[in-house]
Amino acid sequence: MARPNQDLDITRNLRTLEWLKTELIEGVSFFFKALIKHNQQAIAKALATIMLTCYFLGKRLGISYAELDQTVEEQLHSLLETDHQLEKWYGDISTCLNHVQGKNQR
Repeated sequence: MARPNQDLDITRNLRTLEWLKTELIEGVSFFFKALIKHNQQAIAKALATIMLTCYFLGKRLGISYAELDQTVEEQLHSLLETDHQLEKWYGDISTCLNHVQGKNQR
């Protein structure tokens, strides 16, 4: 039988996950609204909210920030190998990879 404090922790963690999932959806909603308004500051804020919420969700699911960063870097390497359209057209994948690698070296 679970201890009362353990039950409370499980309940709190489940509620936190649900709350973070709604925060993610809300962030996407704000992003689309900002796009309609062509508001660069609001777009950046919405994207930052989405990114932060993903970090917090990962942490609640047992994925450290460093592990998530490493996975992003691995995904970027993988996308480079597939000759992704964003890389062909704009060089976005390699630029993002350079940014992530530079951030990780600080």
